[in-house]
Amino acid sequence: MKLVIVAEGKLKDRALRGLVDDYLKRIRRYARCEEIEVTGPAELLRAVPADATVVALEVDGEGISSVELSKRLERWIARGKGVVAFAIGGAEGLPRSLSERADVRLSLSPLTLPHRLARLILVEQLYRAFTIARGEPYAREG
Repeated sequence: MKLVIVAEGKLKDRALRGLVDDYLKRIRRYARCEEIEVTGPAELLRAVPADATVVALEVDGEGISSVELSKRLERWIARGKGVVAFAIGGAEGLPRSLSERADVRLSLSPLTLPHRLARLILVEQLYRAFTIARGEPYAREG
């Protein structure tokens, strides 16, 4: 099982980078997790693993709860591919071809989020999803 987070743009803010790294470290207790930062839309498309279940994060994607994300993550991992890739675009969003290629289109919020903040929210929610699935105390939803 492996998670790949492909995001356009680099996290330059040290505090934000620290928070994202903390959640990535927590996620790695449960699964392999790789973060790939790219500089543009074309690189974003190329960086998504070909064999992955692709989850496009888009403002007009489906809104789900943390509990539902936990359930879906378990299903995606069990599909046999074993790789789930989350794609986060830059200021212009995801390239249309990547959005169309996605197996799932999710929204982290009906609000428009800066891509850097979306990445932090995503990694926190992935960590929360694993703790929900295992009934651990971090997640009060489970």
